[in-house]
Amino acid sequence: MKFEVGQVIKMKKAHPCGANEWEITRVGADFKLVCRGCGREVMLPRTAVERGYRGDINN
Repeated sequence: MKFEVGQVIKMKKAHPCGANEWEITRVGADFKLVCRGCGREVMLPRTAVERGYRGDINN
């Protein structure tokens, strides 16, 4: 699966704020994602992102 910085993705589980759209700000062994609802930044391992990935958001 190909992920790029700046890509907006949809994840299986929603963030506690209710949003399930995330912007990728770092790609590598760990991903840095920014919640599009509240702006919170989280770091997740690549495997967690690949498992929870549900598609791209069309801007």
